[in-house]
Amino acid sequence: MPAWVKRRVLLLNATYEPLTALPMRRAVVLLVCEKAVVVDDDPAGVVLHSAATSVQVPSVIRLRTYVRVPYRARIPMTRAALMHRDRFRCAYCGGRAETIDHVVPRSRGGAHSWENCVACCAHCNHRKADRLLGELGWVLRCDLTPPKGRHWRLFATAKEIDPSWLQYLGEPAA
Repeated sequence: MPAWVKRRVLLLNATYEPLTALPMRRAVVLLVCEKAVVVDDDPAGVVLHSAATSVQVPSVIRLRTYVRVPYRARIPMTRAALMHRDRFRCAYCGGRAETIDHVVPRSRGGAHSWENCVACCAHCNHRKADRLLGELGWVLRCDLTPPKGRHWRLFATAKEIDPSWLQYLGEPAA
């Protein structure tokens, strides 16, 4: 399967509020049905052809009409969102993070929550095992706070963020 088939497109509300990252196919359907307009073209993007028309796949689209988004108090904790919160860095050594670690191990009553999980490299995760930080003399390099802001819902679902999306997402919280 070609890489462009898996491409995702940022969907903005009519007010330019980021909503989600759509599969390329769904984004093209919204454009063809005139429910969305192109906000940011991708000059190197793929052009899809049909018998009657051709559509260049954009990187960002905006809905023509406003869609009310129900308020959710807490951002869901996913692997992708946690990695973005910790900026893909190990909370213990600062190296490249590959796994998720529970600061207070689950075997010792630790919860699977924003306040107890960190991004971690495989080496530190293996060394820590089911011990507490105090037992090892380690300290955390990051805060254990849930992220805030509308754009974090997008980070919870997208593994990779297209650089052209950043101007529409605002500055992610540290």
